[in-house]
Amino acid sequence: KLIDGNYLYVDKTEHIHRLIVQGSVYFFSRPRRFGKSLLISTLNEIFEGEKELFKGLWIYKADYAWEKHPVVRIDFSKKKAENKDDLKGFILHQLRNIAKKYGILLERGQYDEAFDELLTKLSEINKVVVLIDEYDKPIIDNIENKELAIELREILKGFYTIIKACDEHIRFVLLTGVSKFSKAGVFSGLNNLEDISMDARKKDLSLRR
Repeated sequence: KLIDGNYLYVDKTEHIHRLIVQGSVYFFSRPRRFGKSLLISTLNEIFEGEKELFKGLWIYKADYAWEKHPVVRIDFSKKKAENKDDLKGFILHQLRNIAKKYGILLERGQYDEAFDELLTKLSEINKVVVLIDEYDKPIIDNIENKELAIELREILKGFYTIIKACDEHIRFVLLTGVSKFSKAGVFSGLNNLEDISMDARKKDLSLRR
């Protein structure tokens, strides 16, 4: 869209390239409208091998293999979860859509089991990239309903724990959000997660102009 619409794009691909080659499981927190979704989209295209989209940018001329990886991309800002079943249903729907894109039929009916199944089957193509945008929105949307917020947190916790369990199948992970919940909460099962939100070396990752 940026290319076709002739929009102004601030080239941050050198910093993104460094992120890709230096590590694998990241968490990045920024306020809304600070370019998190654009960062996710940029990573999506890079890992899908869309080199020509980056013509004229730093990464186009870089020593990068442009190896194609299956991408699991979920944006939690697309759904306001009213209850537990809402959130579970949304996750399962997203996973099935991604599976369909790659010609995979998911047999598991539970959201966490389906995620495990999807990552395992996609890894037969190549190691998988997981991109999660607004990981915390279901909780923030219901923050005034403490009981529901806790229930939704536990669902997300179970979902993100699968990432750690399927580590052997995964090439790269980025989770973005507005808030920074402690690892004792949502990310307690994801103990290999590197928080780069306050890392000065990664400060230029935000693609906000």
